[in-house]
Amino acid sequence: MTRSRVPWILGQAAVVALGVFAYFRIRGLTEASFHVAREHAHRIVDFEKALDIYVEPAMQRPVDSSEALEALANWIYIWGHWPVIIVTMVWLVWRHRPQFLVLRDAMLVSGGLGMIVFVSYPVAPPRLAGIGLVDTVTESSDSYRYLQPPAFVNQYAAMPSLHVGWDLLVGMAIFSATTSLVLRVLACTMPALMAWAVIATANHYTVDVLAGIALVIVGHFVALALQRRRLRRGREPA
Repeated sequence: MTRSRVPWILGQAAVVALGVFAYFRIRGLTEASFHVAREHAHRIVDFEKALDIYVEPAMQRPVDSSEALEALANWIYIWGHWPVIIVTMVWLVWRHRPQFLVLRDAMLVSGGLGMIVFVSYPVAPPRLAGIGLVDTVTESSDSYRYLQPPAFVNQYAAMPSLHVGWDLLVGMAIFSATTSLVLRVLACTMPALMAWAVIATANHYTVDVLAGIALVIVGHFVALALQRRRLRRGREPA
């Protein structure tokens, strides 16, 4: 029996909204000690230096010297995450339900795994770690505080970067759902731009970006397994 479109969409919206609320609420309630988070941050910096991938100062230097680059990095960090996720999910839930379900499940799984890391290994972001990097977002824009209210945000949840990870999931979903060259190019470039922005604005380390990518790949494979299960049971929406 085919479900009508609107009730199904409202049900999915409720599931996603509940997941997002839980993600922010738990993340906000588990804010760790500043000293522990800062110590972990310095360990990450030492680890990156040992691997010769400590590029954070070099990536922020051009942003510090150019108002245009700073505005671009801030804009990508602020508006290239939740607004893009919401618009993409609305489009997918209305036009491409299988891709929506894969994206939904992958985000829920990776978000759950991310919260475990946030609680067990709090990390202060570069802007709070005392390593000489500047918080360009807070200095230049108040918009982000409206998009992510401080009461729901853990300042020491830098590891992993779900900004990059979830943008990668969104890009994969867009690429899978469309044949439009413009949208596919956007899908491919969006995660790369976000990876640059989160480091250039001193919100994440290189290792955070890599960890976020690894986490969402796990989530994506779990989502694909759930999709295959729905197909076997004949429950995949048309």
